Amino acid sequence: MTDRLRTGVIGVGSMGRNHARVYQELPNSELVGIADADVSAAAAAATEFETAIYESPDLLEVVDAVSVAVPTAVHAPLVRDCIDAGVDVLVEKPFVDDPDVGRELAADAAAAGVTIQIGHIERFNPAIQTLLRAFQDLSVVAVTAERLGPPVERDIQANVVFDLMIHDIDLLCTLLEEEPTLVSAAGAGDGEYATATWAGDGAVASLTASRLTQERVRRLTVTAEECRVVVDLLDQTVEVHRRSRPEYVAADGDVRHRIESVIERPFVESGEPLKEELSAFLDAAANGTAPAVSAEDGVRAVELAGQVSARVDERAATEVSQ
Repeated sequence: MTDRLRTGVIGVGSMGRNHARVYQELPNSELVGIADADVSAAAAAATEFETAIYESPDLLEVVDAVSVAVPTAVHAPLVRDCIDAGVDVLVEKPFVDDPDVGRELAADAAAAGVTIQIGHIERFNPAIQTLLRAFQDLSVVAVTAERLGPPVERDIQANVVFDLMIHDIDLLCTLLEEEPTLVSAAGAGDGEYATATWAGDGAVASLTASRLTQERVRRLTVTAEECRVVVDLLDQTVEVHRRSRPEYVAADGDVRHRIESVIERPFVESGEPLKEELSAFLDAAANGTAPAVSAEDGVRAVELAGQVSARVDERAATEVSQ
């Protein structure tokens, strides 16, 4: 077994606690501590995962790699601290509030030899991994993404675009291997429902995000010239719909035309996306290789989400003034 990296977590809310759990489980990780401004949250996490509590600056003195799972407004200064301390860092999405700040952090991290990986966890969903591996040569015509769910009880500072749609913006860029152009965007339900239409090189896309829908849906559909692929991100399943060749059949003396659809269900390996994400991060940190989701990827997602959010706000302001 390779030497274990000393790991830590800054911010142990619901997501940060999962990071701590996974760091405790991974064979190449030694969870040495956590940090959180909420004393009770820090104490509970330290007890649960049998680790120590630190102030953030002190934690960075004893770790090799750390997860930052705090509100987005605090990401930039904490990532700056990690770079200054020479600590590799995984930052939960969205990377930063300001894309220019993100670009500056990415450049400084590269100069310092510090790995920054952004927590776009859907990249590590086994169903998405299957899609990317098996269908990378598809002639994509359209992408449709639905990320819907009921109202949440906890306080979320980000709007529905930065909270939910940003996942699918990142996946769209990954699938198209380019930055698409925003065509239109609109919102409803006091900003809790948003939809955006995009255009790429020969392809179009429609993304919808909601924190108002009673049914929980995480679905990505890729329409290609060769087939239609439906990915359920919750069930972690993939269905490939193909059309077989038409044929003519005789029945009761009549000749009839028939077209049958063929549905394939590729095998999807089971796995926890967060464990795959953190494992990839620690591999990149240990080997000095490029992270699976770079700081530049995070900046791109923030910029495009900002375009959608601005377009939604502009349309809402126009409707109010009329």
